[in-house]
Amino acid sequence: DFVKRQPVPKPVIPYIIPVLKYSPLVTVIPLPENLVYFNGSGGFSADGSEYIIRVDNTNRTPAPWVNVLANPGFGTIISESGSGYTWTENAHELRLTPWNNDAVSDRGGEAFYLRDEESGHFWSTSFLPTVSDSTYITRHGFGYSVFEHIEAGIFSEMLVYTDLEAAVKFTVIKIRNNSGRPRKLSATGYTEWVLGDNRMKTAMHIHTEVDPDSGALFAKNQYNTEFAGRVAFFDTDGIKKTLTADRAEFIGRNGSLKNPDAMSRIKLSGRVGLALDPCAAIQVSLNLADGEEKVIIFRLGAGKDSVDACNIVQQFRGTAAAHESFEKVKKYWKH
Repeated sequence: DFVKRQPVPKPVIPYIIPVLKYSPLVTVIPLPENLVYFNGSGGFSADGSEYIIRVDNTNRTPAPWVNVLANPGFGTIISESGSGYTWTENAHELRLTPWNNDAVSDRGGEAFYLRDEESGHFWSTSFLPTVSDSTYITRHGFGYSVFEHIEAGIFSEMLVYTDLEAAVKFTVIKIRNNSGRPRKLSATGYTEWVLGDNRMKTAMHIHTEVDPDSGALFAKNQYNTEFAGRVAFFDTDGIKKTLTADRAEFIGRNGSLKNPDAMSRIKLSGRVGLALDPCAAIQVSLNLADGEEKVIIFRLGAGKDSVDACNIVQQFRGTAAAHESFEKVKKYWKH
């Protein structure tokens, strides 16, 4: 019977059919004036609180210029191009996402995208992994990093920081429609799971599921001998959302994060479970009137077990919790 068993067919998600043609418009965000010690790529703000970098196809830093955002038990590294990795408890033995140590390509396992649902055109909220002709401005501050960009009349500001105490990382994406007409958009967050030291060793053991209590995407690796009970999570507040834990579905055959197959399809499949190439991807739909602004918040973190992970997810949901956490970070560094 086992030999004759038919494989479960994978869901086939239709491709987007464009109803409008994308009109490329290169937008340059100017650097602030009077940067201190400006070297052609970046410089300090006048008050010294931020290091501000311009990134585009002709302006790249000679190597990744990174910011370390961490509390005593959890942290993340993020470069001027938006690449990085996240860990909890032990930066080597319990990586949540991959650390590639590649100073040339600056590859990472975390990515965030915006997409125009009418044309199908998509781009990333930081310079990598997709490459836009328009400028990105990166601001590395004390305990946070900000990425600003304008694409097709849509202004985005992605703020990244970790809580002062809890094992949670916030990616707060502010989206404003400056295009002069109503827009239909989606925001997609993507994370590759490691839950150990090396993705090649751990991927086959990772079990993903949607937590019934919180609705967050959970990931577990029971074969991690030192940290077997840990539960990682990826979550957002959006109600109109689809998700997948199948990296092969998201990236596609012979694909990459620069041009993932899922960004050409109308939604994510909802596929979770065992025996997948594990990831966590969540896509949120939103409509913006001309001049309207909305905020999408993604959270990545981990708990000691499922109950702890669920509690962290519930504790930090909503814009008020994220804002309060960021204010604490700013107050701590100012002090």
